[in-house]
Parts: sequence; structure tokens; C-alpha cells
Amino acid sequence: AWDAAFYRDIAASGYDGVAAEGLRFFPLVALLGRVVALLPGVDAELGVLLIANLSALAFGFVFYALAWRERGDEAFARRAVWLAYLVPPAFVLVMGYAEATVMLLAALTLLALRSRRWWLAAVTGYLAGLARPVGVLLAVPALVEVIQHRRTMTRAELGGRITAVVAPFAGLFTYLAWASDRGDGFLYPLRVQEDPERRGSWKFPVTNVIDAARDAGADRVSAGVHVVAAMLLIVLLVVLIRRWPASYSCYAGAVLVLALSASNLDSLERYGLSTLPFLLAGADVTDAPDPERVVLVLAAAGLVVAAVLAFTGILVP
Repeated sequence: AWDAAFYRDIAASGYDGVAAEGLRFFPLVALLGRVVALLPGVDAELGVLLIANLSALAFGFVFYALAWRERGDEAFARRAVWLAYLVPPAFVLVMGYAEATVMLLAALTLLALRSRRWWLAAVTGYLAGLARPVGVLLAVPALVEVIQHRRTMTRAELGGRITAVVAPFAGLFTYLAWASDRGDGFLYPLRVQEDPERRGSWKFPVTNVIDAARDAGADRVSAGVHVVAAMLLIVLLVVLIRRWPASYSCYAGAVLVLALSASNLDSLERYGLSTLPFLLAGADVTDAPDPERVVLVLAAAGLVVAAVLAFTGILVP
């Protein structure tokens, strides 16, 4: 359903198998699904689903490694992974969406950046730029890490560090250049998102949230959910600024500003899920047995509700 149908059709027939507006779906997930579909008994639809679910499984291991590296605490790393899998928007991880693959690539990129494995960060950052437009924002933590460690930079590392910063842009540029003669110009895959039924036009984030709060007062439940999500993400951003490395808070801040500047906030929760520093901050503020139990139980309940609403067609993820 929804995005998954586009990825399935692109995996099966290429971009010629979808309308021109399908160019807004970046190619990596569909391409991987097409490769998997070469296996006996696997078609494009199953291939895309396998890529999403295998990515979600692999993400758990990599995200655990990232969380453990930052805190050296097994309980913290375990809690971070549970949060990633149980927060309400996480139901998309089992659908044919790009979230799981993007989250896996983001975890690999952040782990590589924090470990100063610049060439690995460049490869995964490039792939993230091919997976979704928001993947380009992984250039933000790369740039911050490079600036912060500039005094220890050797001549041998210079190329790797520059490439790690540029790679997400290169992934984005590669696809836009390829798609430029298939749509209405170089930026068409990005501009098509400005349709009111998708991302919509650009708005100032603060007034956008205020407008959503007014809509919530007019019995729009979805607007109320978006306002609560926005407030929660802002609180978690403050936690990141106060307790976490600058690369995490700058990355999360860039994603949040981008998400809140869309007149249609329907994808806000998915943006929050795929921005891993928010999950790390959530694990940070629940660092006690009782809050952890309460948060995980409430998150799991919300996950069930969101999944039922989505799978019955009431909620569009």
C-alpha cells in the first residue's frame, strides 16, 4: 500500500512502470528489491518486503553497536533498540517502505563517523542519498565531525573526510542527474513533493506548528498527534544539545526544521523515527527501571494502535 506500491512497481518495471510523479521515490530500495527478485520464487513485491524487513533486522544490530559505543552501557543500548522497534511509527519497518533501509544506512554512517572510518561513512552516506532525499542530511554530522577533529587530521585522512561530507550530496545528485530527462527538470523529483497531498509548500516551522494546534482544536485528531510529536521531538532535541555530541544535535535539528517546514505534517513521525539521535535521546531520558517500563509499554500500545489504523486504511503512514 501507499509508498510500497510505488517501490514494488519500480522494482518490477523500472520508472517506466509508474507515472512521472513516481520519480519522487528514490531508487535504492526498488533496485535492491529488483535484485532480490532474481531469486527463484521471489517477485518484485516480495523482494521489496524482504529488503525492508532484512534492513530492519540488520539495523537493530548496528544501532545496538552505535548506542553501546556512545555510552558503553549494555542496558542503554538494549533500551535504545527496544525504543526503535516499539515507538508507534515503527510499524513501517515491516512495510515496503524505505525507512528501514535508510535507518540502517544512517546507523552505519554515524557509527563510521564516530569511529573516524571516513571511507566507510562515505560509502553508506552515498547510498543514503540514493535511498531518500532526507539522506543528504547525513552530510551535517559528517561536516561537524570533520570540523571538530580538524586538529588531529592527517594528510592521509583528508581525502576520506572530504568524501564523507560530500558523499550524501553525491548520492542525491546522481539520482537527480539520471532522472532529469525523465521528469520536468533536474529538481523535479524534489519539486513534485510540494503537492498539497504530499509534503506541501514550505512554511515557517513555528507558525506551522501553531496552525496544526489550531486544527487540532477543530477536531482534527491527526493534527493533534502531529503537535504532540513535534513537542516531543523538540524536547528530545534539547536533550541532545545538552548531553550529546554536536554532530547528533546538529543532524537532528536539521531534520526537525525540514520536517516542520512542510505544510503537510503527515510524515513527521516517520521523520522522527528515522532520525536516530532522537531515539538515543529517548533512551537517555528513560534511564531508570520504572520510566523505562512505562515508556516501553506505552510505546508498544501506541505501535499496535498505529498499525491497526494504518493496516485498515484509516491512517496514511
